[in-house]
Amino acid sequence: MADNVWILGIHMTDFGKHRDKDTLDLGSEAVAGALADAGVTMRDIGVLASGNLIGNPGFGQLLQKQIGQTGIPVYNVSNACATGATALRVAMMAIKSGETEMGLAVGVEKLSGAGLLTGNAAKAEGGSWVREGRFGAVAPLDGRIGTETMPGVFAQIGMEYDHTYGGADFALFAGIAEKNHAHSTLNPKAAYQKRFTLEEIMNDVMIAYPNTRSMCSANCDGAAAAVLVSETKLRTLSLEQQRRAVKISASVLTSDPWQEACQILPDINTLTRQAARTAYEQAGIGPGDLDLVELHDCFATAELVHYDNLGLCEPGGAVELFKSGATWRDGRLPVNVSGGLESKGHPVSATGIANVWEIATHLRGEAGPRQIAGAKVGLAHVIGLGSACGVHILEKAS
Repeated sequence: MADNVWILGIHMTDFGKHRDKDTLDLGSEAVAGALADAGVTMRDIGVLASGNLIGNPGFGQLLQKQIGQTGIPVYNVSNACATGATALRVAMMAIKSGETEMGLAVGVEKLSGAGLLTGNAAKAEGGSWVREGRFGAVAPLDGRIGTETMPGVFAQIGMEYDHTYGGADFALFAGIAEKNHAHSTLNPKAAYQKRFTLEEIMNDVMIAYPNTRSMCSANCDGAAAAVLVSETKLRTLSLEQQRRAVKISASVLTSDPWQEACQILPDINTLTRQAARTAYEQAGIGPGDLDLVELHDCFATAELVHYDNLGLCEPGGAVELFKSGATWRDGRLPVNVSGGLESKGHPVSATGIANVWEIATHLRGEAGPRQIAGAKVGLAHVIGLGSACGVHILEKAS
């Protein structure tokens, strides 16, 4: 098995509405940026992993026509909101196996104006379509009443956490959104860069209690791409390329285990806990070693439960962790400094790589006004209902 895998180059487009660009335009822009950042060309790439849910199932081959057809293997990936993280992992596994020394992963989506989808379409896209405030269908009854709309699913998950541990009231969930919108004002790539007061968030259109519109992830267009390289190959490159490379210390993908539970209402907790536990073991670190986290806040309620699922607090301690101020940018464990999905946006297939981009940018010391000083280790998390959870732990080059 090959040695460590590093991020050599990574890029994300601006997230938002791109009326004059299609998915191929956005994907090509992300790839061109990642290749330039890495200081390599398509001729150096040995495998392409491509993620796109709403476009062509053979999107990777279509993308090749724009970025260069070199005859390399192409893997088209579809894994709900974890699509981008899965593509990254596919490229990494190709390097680990010795198939190639350098791989490329890309995720792209156009979702602006998608509205609220229901049923299978909602499950395919993963849950960021609430800006227009329309409500969808109710799932069949199977032991517990559930909903197939993502706002409803994550509303219930947040209320379940409050019922179990207490303290997670409407104002607290709104406070999470307040934090993320404040963070977004320092991120020029975010779809929304406006700060909201707690009152504005709480008085916004109610989508599914306790999530109002500004507590929900934003439909938008965007793409992200990364060039990965083996450690052996990295050592042959320039000192500057080695200096800016970011080590992937852990890469984990999980799905739900079977359990005696409701088969309608998804369990987003167990697979995230298992992914986090495995990732910490792979990296040889614990949650206390993290300098920042980008987690899947598709809704404000999701961020709170993932504090607990990722081990950022003691079981049941997510409310106190947030109230302590630790997860703000100037706290001891900043979470979603990018603005998160609620502000940065959630072009589903791009999100997994975009979260990794944010962490890598801080580890390189290139995050500008939102830079977390001295950041050396970070965790990127994404979850797709269906189910899939991707966790990547990144470390700064020493």
